Amino acid sequence: MRPFAAPFVLLLTASCASRAPAYRRLPDDPNEPHLTNVRQLTFGGENAEAYWSWNGTKLVLQVRERGGFECDQITMMAADGNDEHLVSTGKGRTTCAFFLPGDDEIIYASTHHIAPACPVPAASEPGVYAWPIFNYDIFRATADGSNTVQITDTPAYDAEGTVGPDGTIVFTSSRTGDLEIYTMRPDGSNVRQLTHTIGYDGGPFFSLDGKKIVYRSYHPTAPAEVARYKDLLARDLVQPTKMNLWIMDADGSNQRQVTRLPGASFGPFLRKSGEKIIFASNWEQPRGPEFELYCVNEDGSGLERITNTPGFDGFPMFSPDGRHLVWCANRHGSKPHETNVFIADWVE
Repeated sequence: MRPFAAPFVLLLTASCASRAPAYRRLPDDPNEPHLTNVRQLTFGGENAEAYWSWNGTKLVLQVRERGGFECDQITMMAADGNDEHLVSTGKGRTTCAFFLPGDDEIIYASTHHIAPACPVPAASEPGVYAWPIFNYDIFRATADGSNTVQITDTPAYDAEGTVGPDGTIVFTSSRTGDLEIYTMRPDGSNVRQLTHTIGYDGGPFFSLDGKKIVYRSYHPTAPAEVARYKDLLARDLVQPTKMNLWIMDADGSNQRQVTRLPGASFGPFLRKSGEKIIFASNWEQPRGPEFELYCVNEDGSGLERITNTPGFDGFPMFSPDGRHLVWCANRHGSKPHETNVFIADWVE
């Protein structure tokens, strides 16, 4: 039996006892014409990075402050919000889960192999917003959370893993002293470095046809900015306030910048090569927490705003058939800064 907190046992028992949809249907918003039949799947806590199974029937996600978890753990649920259950170990801190093709296995990053407690983040400077870079490694496990196998083993940050249709894993690592994008096979073999520019290259996703990879980047060029980036990274921190989207072919070739926007753009997802990229950004208020979803063409043209609700909207992903969108947002929360998972039917 996988260890989990007692409050989560009650949640699981209730979800398994009822086969009625566990979501809450929300009214359509005329200011969001691409989204209809919006459903809220989680209620309370911090829920993030909810990603589809390849058959479009399940989601794997990151959960904190719900179910008794002090720091992030990985759960899985049906696409209607039912049958949520823990699939990480319940120890350490986890992030970035994704299904392998066939949906029988998942990957996720974790620190549980280092210590069972939540890792302590590095101290940032007063007034400086920075992400901690923990010593994650990437694990593969059966979809029920059993048979966990460690597939990276470096004294560095190995995380942000997602998977292409042929099973290739793309991920971010600081193993060379910089944050770069790599690929590997599901067993951790055949590691290849795809990016080589100083700065943060991360958050990569394959297009659903496996031909391209979209990702976020911050490439400082001014000497003071480069020094600042290196200093923060040496202290296991990164400042994610300046990010733009890039795209490359699946082998790392033909790298080119997509957006040139102020603020931070992240979480890009591309249904198929040649289609629009959906992503989250605060470019309209680049010094604030107001993130919305946008679509843009691969060449940076055709920027269109998708969401229009106050607060954070991020982590968008189209279902494999392209008919549905899942994302995470502050909307309809029971208290400020609560982040929940939402699904909508997509209207072209």
